[in-house]
Amino acid sequence: MRVVSLVPSLTEAVAATAPGLLVGVTDWCTHPADLAAARIGGTKNPDTAAIAALAPDLVIANEEENRAADLAALREGGLDVLVTEIRTLDQALAELDRVLVAGCGLARPAWLDAAGAAWAALPAPSGPPRPVIVPIWRRPWMVLGRDTFAGDLLARLGLRNVYADHAERYPRIPLDELNAAGAERVVLPDEPYRFTADDGPEAFPGLPAALVDGRLLTWYGPSLAEAARELPSALR
Repeated sequence: MRVVSLVPSLTEAVAATAPGLLVGVTDWCTHPADLAAARIGGTKNPDTAAIAALAPDLVIANEEENRAADLAALREGGLDVLVTEIRTLDQALAELDRVLVAGCGLARPAWLDAAGAAWAALPAPSGPPRPVIVPIWRRPWMVLGRDTFAGDLLARLGLRNVYADHAERYPRIPLDELNAAGAERVVLPDEPYRFTADDGPEAFPGLPAALVDGRLLTWYGPSLAEAARELPSALR
């Protein structure tokens, strides 16, 4: 089986289960660090000719992270493309099983069951959910909006994304509006924008800031078990 992954989370999932399957990955696939596979461009601008030249049996992708036009071009070239949709934790667990078992022909990995069990074991949040805002970019400021995987994880941890009902999934919101949105905390992940203690919190002088590992908040794969262990204390 020869697999090309166009999604960093899915790359890590396959690598943790059967690394020898991966023949091509994106430039953004950073886990594991020693992955031996051809680099075929970015998630939004993959080199479709290079992918075809690798002669994969399967290309795995995501409807949010990859462009429909690129996936269509791969299919037109005769390649089998499996596209995931992941907006919730339950979807993530189901889609990872589909990719690994149905797509790649592997046995269901133990880490996937461990990830599901880690989240299932968390206590139910007590009290009303605490309102938060979650910037993912600045210049311009963009935040988590409706229907996102990260938003579902936050809800499971007793937090309410102030912009969860916004018409857009990643709306651009002026900074003054963010500061007046009624949040009790700002959550600042280190990806896709790399917020740090010196770059981000100063824009929200009235709010406590939680700096979190973006991989734990937004990636679906082997990091899910770690996320269940680390995020509750990071967001307390």
